[in-house]
Parts: sequence; structure tokens; C-alpha cells
Amino acid sequence: MMYLKNRVLCVSMLSLVVPVLCADSVTERRDLREKVFPRFGEHCRRSLGLDVRVSSHLTATSPAHSVQNGIKTHMHLPINTNPHQVFLLFLLFHHMVVLQALVGHQYGAAGLPTQVEVSEYQLLLQESQQAGVCTRQLEAAYQRDENILPPSYRLKLSPTVTIVSLDADLRFALGECPLEDIVSRCVVYVHKVTDAEEDKGKKLTSSQLQPKSEAELLAELCDDFLPALVASRRLLLYTTTTECDRRHGYTAARRRGYADSLCRQVLSDLLMMTDSVGVSLPGTDAHSRDALSEEQLEQERLCNILSRLYDISRPEEDEVRRRRSFNSLWCDNAVVVTRVLSAGPLVVTGGPCTGKTVLMACYPGDPSSSTDSRGTAADHSHNEHPSEESFILSVMSCSAPKMRNANACLSELKERLDSLLSQFASTTQPLILLLDGLDQLEDDGGAQIIRSLPSPLPDGVRLIATVTPSCARLLQAVEERYSGSCENESGYVRVRLEAVDRKQCAKLLESLLKRSGRRVTSGQQALVNRALTSCCLPFYYFKLNPFLPFSLSVTSDSDVTESSLPDGVHASISSLLGHLELKHGSSLVARSASCLSLSRAGLSQAELADLLCSCGDVPQVSVERLLLDLKDFLVERSVSNTQVLFWVSRHFKLVVGKKYLGDDEWRRRIHSEMASYFHDRWVRSNGKPLLVEHLSGPNNDPDTQPHSQPFLSPSADNAGHVGVRSVGELPHHLRRSGRMEELECGLLKSSGFHQALVQAGLLGDLVAMLEAAEGSTFLRERLLLASILKSSACLLQSSPMRLPAVMETSLLPYLGVFPALEGFVQDIRWERRKSRRGLGLALCPGPCFVPPIQFLRRDAKTEEGCVSEVAGGECGVVAEVMADGSVWIWKGCGHDLAELSLSCGQQALKFAGVKSSGRFLLLSTRCNKLFAWDATDQQRLVEVIDPLKTEFGASRTPNRVEGFVVWQRMFCLWWGNETFVSVFDMSTETMTHFQCQDCVTCVVCSLSGFCMYCGQEDGTVSAFDMKTNSPLGSCSNRSAVALIILREEKHEMACVDRTGSIALWDIADEILPPGLVKEVFIQDKSRAIQNTDHAEDSSALLVCQSHQVTLWDTHNWELWDQFSAPRGRAFLQALLSMDAHLFLALLDSCTSIMVWRLSTGECVLSLETSSQPLALLRVASDVVCVHHDGCLTAWDSEMIDAAETSPKMRGGVKGVAVEQTRKWFYTTDGSENVWKWSLDTGLPHVSFVHEGPVDELRLSPNGICLVSISGGEIYVWQTETGQNSLRICGSRATNVLITPNGNFGVSISKQGLSRVWKLAHGAVVCSIHQHLSDAQVSPESTFLIGLRGGDLLAASLWSGSISKCFSCVDVSERVVAFHVLSKHPNFVVVMAASGAVYTWKVSEETVCQHFQLPNTFHCQPQDFQMSSDGSYALLSAENNFINVLDLSRVRLCSFKAEGLVLRACLDKTGCYLAYIFDSSSAENSCTCLLHASLTLTVARLSDGERLGSVRLCKNPSALIVSEPQGVFVGFEDGSVGVYSVFSDVRMDEQESVRRRGTAKGRLEKCPFDREPLNCFCQFKPNVTWR
Repeated sequence: MMYLKNRVLCVSMLSLVVPVLCADSVTERRDLREKVFPRFGEHCRRSLGLDVRVSSHLTATSPAHSVQNGIKTHMHLPINTNPHQVFLLFLLFHHMVVLQALVGHQYGAAGLPTQVEVSEYQLLLQESQQAGVCTRQLEAAYQRDENILPPSYRLKLSPTVTIVSLDADLRFALGECPLEDIVSRCVVYVHKVTDAEEDKGKKLTSSQLQPKSEAELLAELCDDFLPALVASRRLLLYTTTTECDRRHGYTAARRRGYADSLCRQVLSDLLMMTDSVGVSLPGTDAHSRDALSEEQLEQERLCNILSRLYDISRPEEDEVRRRRSFNSLWCDNAVVVTRVLSAGPLVVTGGPCTGKTVLMACYPGDPSSSTDSRGTAADHSHNEHPSEESFILSVMSCSAPKMRNANACLSELKERLDSLLSQFASTTQPLILLLDGLDQLEDDGGAQIIRSLPSPLPDGVRLIATVTPSCARLLQAVEERYSGSCENESGYVRVRLEAVDRKQCAKLLESLLKRSGRRVTSGQQALVNRALTSCCLPFYYFKLNPFLPFSLSVTSDSDVTESSLPDGVHASISSLLGHLELKHGSSLVARSASCLSLSRAGLSQAELADLLCSCGDVPQVSVERLLLDLKDFLVERSVSNTQVLFWVSRHFKLVVGKKYLGDDEWRRRIHSEMASYFHDRWVRSNGKPLLVEHLSGPNNDPDTQPHSQPFLSPSADNAGHVGVRSVGELPHHLRRSGRMEELECGLLKSSGFHQALVQAGLLGDLVAMLEAAEGSTFLRERLLLASILKSSACLLQSSPMRLPAVMETSLLPYLGVFPALEGFVQDIRWERRKSRRGLGLALCPGPCFVPPIQFLRRDAKTEEGCVSEVAGGECGVVAEVMADGSVWIWKGCGHDLAELSLSCGQQALKFAGVKSSGRFLLLSTRCNKLFAWDATDQQRLVEVIDPLKTEFGASRTPNRVEGFVVWQRMFCLWWGNETFVSVFDMSTETMTHFQCQDCVTCVVCSLSGFCMYCGQEDGTVSAFDMKTNSPLGSCSNRSAVALIILREEKHEMACVDRTGSIALWDIADEILPPGLVKEVFIQDKSRAIQNTDHAEDSSALLVCQSHQVTLWDTHNWELWDQFSAPRGRAFLQALLSMDAHLFLALLDSCTSIMVWRLSTGECVLSLETSSQPLALLRVASDVVCVHHDGCLTAWDSEMIDAAETSPKMRGGVKGVAVEQTRKWFYTTDGSENVWKWSLDTGLPHVSFVHEGPVDELRLSPNGICLVSISGGEIYVWQTETGQNSLRICGSRATNVLITPNGNFGVSISKQGLSRVWKLAHGAVVCSIHQHLSDAQVSPESTFLIGLRGGDLLAASLWSGSISKCFSCVDVSERVVAFHVLSKHPNFVVVMAASGAVYTWKVSEETVCQHFQLPNTFHCQPQDFQMSSDGSYALLSAENNFINVLDLSRVRLCSFKAEGLVLRACLDKTGCYLAYIFDSSSAENSCTCLLHASLTLTVARLSDGERLGSVRLCKNPSALIVSEPQGVFVGFEDGSVGVYSVFSDVRMDEQESVRRRGTAKGRLEKCPFDREPLNCFCQFKPNVTWR
């Protein structure tokens, strides 16, 4: 049987049935299985996105008996004798069926029925004995069974094959299909062999009960029955007759020929019928997919499934109704409450298997309600890792999907949930939350969810939760949250489920057995009663029903003991599995139960069959028979739009885990096999055709081959159908099997995997996998990918197909920092090139933002607080002290922000401050205690005991610690407004005090000696010998000392006071006091410094004041530079970058962190944050921003350097000129510089420096010369050498052109003569006296054509005279635009103001009018462009429309953009149109940077199809399209982006991108040294025109 099962739900139900019967057709069946079915399955999976399962039902040797839905069906197929002879091909769109059976030339024999009623059996014996037939074998084959209803004789020996599963499949596939629909797609194949009787092989033995011979029966079937059936139903019939001579008979060659032709015909028919169905896959529309909405539907379906298990009334149901005062409960799957007396939650408690979940799920089945209401159910028992955030998002999705935001923080979500529940719930339209399985969540997850709900509950919102009595912490959380919210002291109403009455159990048992065609005999009833007494749990007798397998396994005359019946749920499940092992084999049962239990969300029938068949020689029919016996214990529900099977109760998983999965190695092995299976489904069809020969050989069963399923299957709209099953299950099994390297370096670095998850609406799951702390490889890369996804979540949720462009644009600037992500980008480009869609990024513009490597929020149980103090250690640890006295620690990249763990005796501590030095943190408490925390020993707090504390007594409290420094194992501490320094020895835990003259402000210890220098409020610096505890000397500064820097190798000490002045002291002599060497004063002494930052390796000192940042060179203590704060702003803090090439600053009333380049003094970058930052820290290789609410944002320092060093011109790009080879291009920003860029390296190589600003730029066609205009002078540059060969003055030129042959230049002057001159030496050839506007040079380099006075004139480039003229016939008519055609050099396309379109043949001065534009279309001269062959003309770009004239087909085309068109450019080859539009009016709901409103789009001119779009997060200033299919965009920030249509990035360019990223990664000491090489112009003009 072959199933093609859709993983999405369809409304329509289509069936396709092809019945064919066969006998003696081993060769034909094998060929169909090995050649046809695999190819057909791959076709359906690739083209339709359908899952495929091939199954062969063996036909029984006896009539079969099955019971489905209480109907007894006998199926006699006497024409089939060989195994594997009936093929069913199921195409399930909900279900679509193809039934195939081959009618051959050999008849089969009938088999014995498995069950015969007593009366029929006795009559059969009587008639046989009267006929003289011996019945001894018949009597030995059957045994009487009183447990069957009605009493019957059963066949002792199991039949070779059962037809039950075949019957079930047929009923499922055909039960709800109209007969006409089935018949219209039926095909019959008949094969007759003539004159082959003498050459047949083995003949069947005749029976006395068979009235007709085999040949007569077969002839009757083929000649009478089937033709009559075909004629009456108008079926498609194929009849093949093979004639054989009597000598050779039906040879192997003839059989092979027929088998080959049959395979071709069957495959052709299958493809034709499936393609004609017109399947549409819901879910392929990525824009309509919503994972949370689908999860809501799945929960509703789960409620419907579980509600069917509620088959008995419980007294607790009445109690629930009474205590909650439900007048009406559920209607149309929604909760309805009309009057509720209490506002507290309702908690339903009960032990395992008491029916809590079923009781909650049964309410949707109550049809008595009529009030409009809404409800949501959350079943957490089947969720692997549910979270508080996912719960809130689920509720918001159910109630108001538009209000949810997956990128919002947890606190924001809580606030939105409170507002949502209050706004959308009322007494007339209530909302009831059903929470089931909270007690099964790990890490106190249930209590966290309870705490996330508002207290008290808003009016119209009711909460019902199920909890086991043993879960005291969860009940306590409910009580604490809702204490006093109702009349009950505990805060909630509690209803307890008790055991079910034994009499009800007995009645229900009798009903269940009767429904299964069984009964309990009187002799067995006593044993059953004792079992019911021992266990009266509803699940025990209702769904698990241990008596059914018991009654099936014994007969009425079997010996029955008390051990025959299990006495509990787990024992009953174990007994059931043991019974199945005896029937189906222990290996098959163990593997199937293990796979079902270890799956993440269940397995589909096809997946389970594949897994079992691929692990050994397991026939498909064995799997079908096992699933048939498990049908009462498995529930089929929709998970990720796939119908999967999972256990009806979690207790099956518990028993299976104990029985089969106790060995960890075996568990990992099953996980590994399942991971390999789901991985192969993707890999085996990853864009390459799968050959049948590779899938199955002559000795391989195609059923055992894993079915390929790509993450994204192709679809008509190129969106692709998402293989959610693979992307959902594969990471789970890789993680559980320990294959973390494959998970991290395989899946998580696969762009296809990312695209599939995002397109499936599982963006949150992808981010969670990337941020998981498992494994150490690929850590920073994973965090970067997660950060980009979160920052672009709003865009990707609405436009998931933009993911490749977003990731490529965001990652390219940082490939040098993270070379491991090069493969990720290459995959994106390979997929784009393969699909022939999208815009490739050949050169990435300078990044508009730097994505943080990590953004963290506190997972606090209390309300959000503010940070009191923050400190960062050199070891990479950040500590925050909150206003509530808690301490939160961030241990570096990849770690979460976690609360400091305290010992039992320290739980009551409330902290007040924190300082850092080296690897230590010093924590001060509100009770005046000090604790040292070693980052290398993070589990222990060491108290710093100060003997002076006893001296203070109760009279005064010591001031807060201002700072400390670590010297060896000693802490040197100083307090605010205190005149001493305390030195605490960690080894001996003793404290020593050093007295100073004034209040201590800073302390520093020498590294080579034992000296401690203490800066003081009065400017004094005192030195102490720490060995002898004696003073060494002192020196005085003019103001309070803020920082002391020791240069021991130079015997220098620099003191920075609070005004920013610096005093340099000589400390070479330890006996004499320090001598003043140098003193530098700051003029403005009224403003104290905010902070200082010293980079010893770079010899740089930063001093930050509110109005300016001062930089000092500490090598010679010279002032380096000063940076003033922006107007109206003040500096709050400044920090040097890791290599001290930049400094980062916080400004008041600014949420961004500004970045300045030290070499140029420019503000080159800004780091975006969500709120006003509190502090900046440089921790290890990261820059960390701490917010007032305790949130942390961390950026990679190398990423900041890479973003800052991305090449940009000083101003916005105004012009771009591209060589025909596209290896080099040139840009101008209106300054004196013109940059020559290499597309291979992505860097500017040369800067052509002019005397003044550049006005115009032209590149010769051969790329040898670059001609520019600056200050009215003409410059000619040699592009290879950078030499300025000509500097011409006296031209008064406003524009310059170069002839197509590259020999001459034409300077255009509005006020003087226009000249034609030689590029080689500047000699003037001729002058043109009349000014021609919008001038162009003819393709043959003979004329200068331009507009003058409404006419089109052509001036000779040899004489300068006007030799040709085009004038409109109507005197009032004028020419508004024109364009020469390089492919047709004699012709010029002319546009008149009236809309007339002409072609002017210049050489003959003939004119032909081709087209007249309608009044609604106008030509805008500033927008007019033309393709080189004259086939397309860009007329105008107005508002949201771009108007194009197609002259090849004489038609007008209007391209509608999604916003206001800002720029448009036509490809000279006439293939593409590139335009930039602003969609801010259409997309005003989001203002994030990645959701920018500016979009670059490329469309094909021939059919208007959009080939690709990319968001531009910066304002464009220039746009050109060059051959071959390259789009160059200049931006206002001076950067350039180059985009390739159809991903036209060649393999060598791919390699160049890799080299470019690697080059960027090797940051030099001075990034400004990587600026382009300056080529200066000649000092004065060398050519002068008079």
C-alpha cells in the first residue's frame, strides 16, 4: 500500500482509485515496487509536498473477518494465492486512494475463514459428513470460543496474512467519497496469455468442492465480469494479450517485455491522474502562516479528541458546575460563563489517571450554551519545554493576535496580557483559561505561569487548572497569587476527583467488550470483579481496558488465574505490551513503542512504518497489524499541520521508558536512528533528482528506504511548502542523541533550515535553539544569528521570504570576524542561483547598524527594579546590584543574566553596592558587611571583616566603599569621605589600615615593588611601603586626584585631577619625594570629569567631561585630540574601544551609543539600544551596555571595528561609473575625491584627488581614461596608473562626454564654446558654438546630438557645424526627450511633448512616427531612459507607478510599486527595471531599522515579474544598472551597494567575497591606513584653452 499523506489540513476531500487485481505476477509486482512507486513517490513529494508510504497487503489464504465500527465484513478473494499481490496506492489530501491489483493468467485458491459461528460450523460438519468427506482436519483446525459474540469457532493457527488492515484502509479511504468520484478515476489492467496452458508451471490441485476449473474461473473473470463492470461504470480498461507458441510458452523475455510496458503505463497514468487533481497545499502561503494560531487550533482539536474519552458522568462534574455557578458551559468549542459567584481560580485535583484532563476537555462537547464567548486551553503535558513567555503569547494569540509581539520582553508581555484580559473579556463575552498539566513542567514552570497571570483576575476572566495533590509548590503558588480574591481563604476553589464506583466500572466494561465483539463468561466474572475492586481508576477500565487483551488471548475453556489480570494502570500497560510482544514479536513492539515515546510531538503512520522497516527485515504488513492492535491506545492529532500518533496517556511513556528505555545507550541509539531518518528525508532530496536505481536495487525493498522530504518543497508561487516535520523533530533527536556537533555545525548553520523554520512560523523556536547554552562550538556565531533574527522579527513575521536577503546583508560585513559563517552565506547564494530568483549582494554597503551579540533581561520573580550600581571585571563578569538588594551576575558571552546564589546563612543579605578589580568583585551590604567574590571560584562569598567596625559602634555607620584594587592576594579598599585605606589580606584574613592626610579618592599599587599610592581630596598623593606599613613620601597636585597612572619602566607617575589637568611626576628615587616633570592645565576648570579610561597597550588616556572628551598620548603625555559634545547634548560617559582606535560615548537624552573615530574625529557609527543606557563596560572582547532596569546589551568589539572600517566616502554618493568588465567602478560624493573601487575586494584602491569639488564624472568605454570636471577645469586620469595626464583650464565646461570609440572628449559649456578634443593630449579638434542641452554622442562617434529651442540638432564632431535637424511638423510642438541607440547607430528615438514617438534616421534625415501616447501617460524628461536596442523606454516614475513603453510590441506597461517611487533605472540591455520606493505610508506599524521603508526592487520588463527585492536601511543617493545585470546603489552615508540580478555572483566572485571577508577580519593597527591610496592632480593646468 502506498500512502501519500499531506502534512497540512485541506478542506476538500479528493479520492483517486485505480483497482487492479493480479495473480502469479511476481515479476510485475517487483518492477512496480522497485521502479514505479519510488519514482511516483518522489514526484509527489517534490511537486506536491506530500508524504509517501508504500505498503503491500498480503492476501489471506482464507476468507477474512474484520470488525470496523461495529460492522462485520467478510471479504473473499479466491483469485489471489501469492503474497504481495494487492497494491493500494493512497494519495491523501484528506484522503485520496489508488487501489492497484494486477489480473494475470493464473487463478488462485480460496482460504479458510478465521471465524465461523457455531450454527454454521456445525451445519458444515454435518453436510460434509453426509457427503462422505472426512472432517478430521477441519475439526482439528478450529476451536470453540465462548468469549466471542456470538459464540463461534476460531481458526487455531493464525492465518498467513490478515485482511483487517486492508479492510480498514479501504474503509478510511473510500468511506466518505462519492461513488462517482471513485469511479471516475479507476483504471483496470488485464493481461491474458494465450496458448500457454501446456507451459504453465505448478498447477493447483482441484477440490471436490470447486465446481469449475481454474481456467474457466479465470476466463469468466477476464471475459465476462470485468468487461461488464467496466462497461457499466465507464472505467478505463487496458487489456494486453500475449500470444505464445506451444513450443516455448510464456518465456521470461516475454514476461520482461510486458512488465516494462506495464510499468511505463502505470507511471504515466498515476502522474496524469495526480496532476489533473489540481492539488493546492494550504500552508504554502508563508504570509498567512502563524505558528501560535496553528497551536491554538491544535489545542482545540486535542480537546475534541480527549472529550470523546469522557464516557461516564462523574459526580465531581456537578460539583464543578455548582461551585462555579455555570448556567451554561461550552458552545462551539468556546467557554461560556453567564454568572460566576467567585473570582478565584478553580483547581481540579486528583491523582494520576483520575480523568482530570478528560473532564476539562469534555466541556467543549456540551451543546447547551448559546452565549457568545471565547476560550483557550493550554495542555502542557505534551509540550517539551513550555515557558512562561510561550504561554502568554498563546493566550494573546487566542484573544487578540494583532496585539502580540514575539520580540517583546517578558515584562512587556505581562503588561500587555493584563491589558488584553481586561479589555477583551467581559461578563457577556467571558474568557476562560484552561491550564492542564502544569504540575508536569520542570524548573517550577507551572508556578511561573501562575505568577504571570493578573491578580485578581479581571471581570469576565476565569481560570481552571488541574493539579495533582502531591504538587504542593504549585498549589502554594496559586494560594499566594490569589489569596483573598474569593470567599475561600486559600484564594481558590478546589474540587477533588475520586475513584469511580465499581458498578459503573462493570457496566462500562461490559459495554466496551460488547463493542469489541467479546464478552466475559460466567466463570471469569468473579476474577473480573476482584480486579475492578483493586483498581477503579477511569483510565484503567475505560481506555486501557486490560480485559480486552485478556479476553482475546484466552478462550472459554482456558485456565484463568488472578495473575491473568493486572491490578493497576502501569501493570496493565506492561501486560498489554507483553501481549503484543507475543503476537508481533518483542523487537517490533519495543522499537515501535520506543520511537513513539521518544518522538518530540508524535509520529505519523508513514514515519513510524519507515523507522521500523528501515531498521531490519520488517514487512510492512507487520507494522500495519501492530498499529491496528494499538489503535485504541494511540490518538491521532494535528501537530504542525501533520496528522501524528501519540500515546493516549503520558503513563504509556513512563511504562515504555521503564520497560524498554532504561539503558541510556539504547535510548541514545533510538534517538540517533530517528535523527538520521529525519535528516535523510531532507538530504536525499536536497535539490537533486533522486534516481530510482539509487533508491532500491533488485534485492532491496523500497519500503525500507527513507522517504526524502526537503525542508522546503517547491511550489507554484516559489514560496515553497515547509517540511515542518523534519525541522521540528530533527533538532530534538540530535540533541538527545548527543550529536551536538551535527546540530550546531550542521542544522544551525544551514540557511535552508533557518528558512524552513521562519517560513513555518517557528521563528521563536529557531531563536531558542540558537541561544541554547548547549555546546561550546559555534557559540558567538549562534548568538549573532539569533540577534539578527530577533532584531528583524517584525519583518520576518510578515515577510518570511525576505530572510535570505536579511541574513546576507547583515552577515556580510562581519564575515571577517566570524569566518565560520561564510558557508551560511554561500548556501544562501547557491539557493538563490538555483532558484533563479532574488537579488544577490555582490558588494555589501556599510552596515547601518551593529547587531548585538546578546541581549539579556533579568528573569526576576518580583516586579521590575532599577540598578543601584554596576561593575565589570577584567575576567568578563558583570555584576548588577538592584534596588531591592539582589545581585545579578553575567558570566560572559553565552550565559544568561542570573541572580547570585547565596548559601543558606546568606539568604537574608541585601546588597547595596559592588566594585570590581581584576578577577574579584567586592560586594557591600546594607548591614555594613563586605564580601569578596572570586570569578574563578564562583560558588563562594568570602566576608571581608574590618576590625574598625567595632570602633564605630552604634554612633555612626562607615561610608560606602568607593573602590578597591587587588595586589597579589591583598585588597586595598577606600571609603567615601574617609582618610584611611584598608588593606585586607585574603590569605590571613587580616585587615591593616593606612592613614592619609585627607579623604582618599583613588589608590594604585606598583607591580614590581611594594608601594601603594593614595590620591586624596586636597590633591595630595601619599606613598606607603606595604611591607613595613610606613609612609614613603608625598606630592601635591592642584586639585583632587581622580586617577593615578604608574609607568614603572620609565619611573613616572601621572596624576589626573578632577578638572582634567595632568601632572607628571618622577618617582625614580624611592627615598626622595617625587619630582614634578610636567604639568598640563585644562582651561575650563569648572566642569569635573565624568570618567577616565586608560588603554595601556595603546598608550591612550581618555578623559570624559560633560562638554568634551579629551584624548592624551601617554607615551609622551601630549594632548592628542579633543571632541566636543553635539550641540544641546552632554557626555555622560566615554569608553575606548578594544584597540583604542575608537571611543564610545553615552549622551544625555539619547538611547543610542555614539562611536567616534579617533583618526578623523568623525562620529562614524551608533549602537542602537531600546532605552536610555546607564553605563558602558568593556568586558573581555565585548562592549556591554547596562540599562537602568538591569537589562544587558553586549556587542562584539571586533564587529564594531568591522562596521566602523567599512569603506565610506565623506559625503553622499552622487555619481557612479562602472567599467564594462564590472571589476572596477568609480564614485564621487561631490568633494574633491573620486574613488576607484575593486569589486573583487570590495575596497577602494585609489582616490583621485582634485583641486576642488567634482561636478561631473565620465569613464571611457574601454576603461582606460577617467574624465572629471572640477571648478570648471577638466581632469583626465589614467585609471591604471592613477596619473593625472591632463588638467585643462579655460573650458568653462559644465558637462563632459566621451565618444564611444574612446578617442575624443566633448566638453559642454552653457556660456561658452563646446569643444571636441583628443583624450590623448587635449588638442581641440573643433568647437561647437551652439549649446545643446541633454547632449549625447552618436554611437558612431560622428555627431553630438542635443536639444535647442524645441528642436533636435546634430552637430558634426569634425567641423562643429550643425548638419542635421529634427523639427516637429506642428510649429507649436517641441521635442522633450530623445535617446540614441547603440544597437541601431543611425536611429534616434524622439519623444514629443504631445506624446508622439518618432524614430529619426540621422544619416538620411527621415522620420517615422510609431506611437502616440494616450493623455493619461506623459514623458518626464528627467526620467526618460532607453534600452540600447530601442525595445523599451522608461517614460516616467510618478507616485506609485513606473510607466514603460514597449516599442517591440507597441504597448504601454505600468509597473505598480508598493510605495512612492524615488528612483528608477532601466537596464541598457532591455531586460530589467530597477527602482527604489518608499513604503512608509503602507507600512507605518513598525519603525525598526530592518523594517525600513525603502526597498530596492528589480522587475523583468518582458512580463513584469518581480525578480527580487531587498530592504535598504539607509537613504539612497544614486542608482544605476550596468551590464551584466548589476545594480549599483550609492547611499547618503558614502557607502555603495552592488546587487546582482538572478544571483549573478560568479564562483570566482564568491571566492572574492570570501577573501574580502577574511581581509576585513585581519584588522590592522591603524584602520585609517586602509584608506585608498591618494593620487594627486597636477599642481597646475598643463593645457589651457583660449
